[in-house]
Amino acid sequence: MQLKTAVYNIAWMRDLFEKDGSPITTGKQEIRSKQLAEIIEALNPDFLGIVEGPDTLVNGSRTATRQLEFWVSHFLPSHSFKAIHGFPSAGQQELCAIYKPDKIQVLFTPETKTGKRFDEPFLMDTTNRMIKEQYQHYRPPLELSLLTPDGVFLSRLILAHTKSKGIFDKVDYARYEQLSVRDRLRLFGECMHIRERCDSYLSKDQEVIVMGDINDGFELDFYENKFSKSAVEILLGDLWKPEWILKTALPRPKLTANGYTPYSGKFKDRITGDQFNILIDHILISQKIKLIEGKVWNPYLEKSDAIIQSVKHNLIAASDHFPVGATLEFTLS
Repeated sequence: MQLKTAVYNIAWMRDLFEKDGSPITTGKQEIRSKQLAEIIEALNPDFLGIVEGPDTLVNGSRTATRQLEFWVSHFLPSHSFKAIHGFPSAGQQELCAIYKPDKIQVLFTPETKTGKRFDEPFLMDTTNRMIKEQYQHYRPPLELSLLTPDGVFLSRLILAHTKSKGIFDKVDYARYEQLSVRDRLRLFGECMHIRERCDSYLSKDQEVIVMGDINDGFELDFYENKFSKSAVEILLGDLWKPEWILKTALPRPKLTANGYTPYSGKFKDRITGDQFNILIDHILISQKIKLIEGKVWNPYLEKSDAIIQSVKHNLIAASDHFPVGATLEFTLS
């Protein structure tokens, strides 16, 4: 069975909705919604993980699920996408997803044991000093189960938006270094917690997909050399358990004069002022899931892809990230 999956950091999707949760249908917000809808139409995903989706209020008066389904019914009326979300985040950006119910069932299946939950503080030794420190996911990863329409289990899926390494305070160099180390360790802690969940699933012989904006990549900054690891490599797994290592849907990025390629976004370096291309959006899959195709929907790189080029302007204008797509094949037992 093949599924077309994708992950997309839509960048403050909450701005596209009224306070009552209905989509804004005028002005710049409507234009952006139409651009996003055309991108999703082109992606044609069976499952789309959405990072920075519309917010969920703790009292339940407004949820990402309801807002997404209202949005889809207005801007993608020819599709019957369903939506799903999990634990609400502490901020105004939510992890959520839309999917085709005629292709798959998607269930919110979080771990609920104390100390294991993604919406509670957890302890992790991020520095290998045999001292565990407390961390907490600012945006609890979304834990889902994917099943066929008739209920056959396919895979677990974790959608994540991990700690940004960006520093936006006014700081001197000493404080900048201090905050950089702090943010890197928090990023490690979040990814170690997610990886523990992957190991739990894999120990039960369940397949796993991890996708999202990890805010990290392979060899992307000095701190990866300083700590001898990157957050993405933590998610990939332990070399001493090769059968549990996750595969990436994308090729290893190469360093060029403008940053890395392929890339899903760019940032302005605070010190040099230069724009730098980065690959921070990822889809990782366990060994028994077959990767048919994976790519960043980057119109600057995929110049021979007619579908990507047909939405080039929208991809550039609608978000500061490009979506990542992967066609996956599952073996049904």
